Amino acid sequence: MADTIHPAAIEHLPIFVTAPGQTDWLFNVVVVLILAMVLIIGNLYFRLHALPERMAHGSKKVQMEIVAVLCLISLFTHNHLFWIAGLLLAFIDLPDFKTPMSSIARSLEKLSGRDPAAEEQAEEKAEEQAIVQPGPEQKIDIARVDALSHV
Repeated sequence: MADTIHPAAIEHLPIFVTAPGQTDWLFNVVVVLILAMVLIIGNLYFRLHALPERMAHGSKKVQMEIVAVLCLISLFTHNHLFWIAGLLLAFIDLPDFKTPMSSIARSLEKLSGRDPAAEEQAEEKAEEQAIVQPGPEQKIDIARVDALSHV
């Protein structure tokens, strides 16, 4: 077969028109470009959703876990209110209530004359004794098991 042009075709064909049996290079280029754009846009989307979490993590905020959960919820539900709440929570500095409260508790223990370490050891000993010495219910069950095993 000769490479003849169809009589209805123009004399000069555009560069993107391929001959029969040849590789369509324009199609291949477009496929590669679309895949690259999908990956780039997806990466930017995930980075945007992780922005509040990174902000909270970078400043060592107390509420970092809450911000991370809000970001994940917004990612999976596509509800932007969770993302905005996480972003606002990442910007806000929550006051540290735990440190002064534990300091107050230690001071009150010292003032009362109690030794919390000794109390904890006494509680641990009481728990160990309760585990080692079986109660009356356990003795009855053991007796029933022994009676049944002899039958």
